Amino acid sequence: MKSKEIRELSDEELKQKIAECKEELFNLRFSKATGSLEKPARINELRKTVARMKTILRERELQD
Repeated sequence: MKSKEIRELSDEELKQKIAECKEELFNLRFSKATGSLEKPARINELRKTVARMKTILRERELQD
């Protein structure tokens, strides 16, 4: 997800997306531990996406 797409979401939608990404990240880590992970790069991609979302949320908090 690009930064531009993230900025178009509301705060509530962002928080919901963060929760979804974290859940998917947990499942991917679990798959990695069991040895059935198909796309290891997806873990890094999700981590960066969560960081982007949190950064944008924080920017909005500081603007208020």
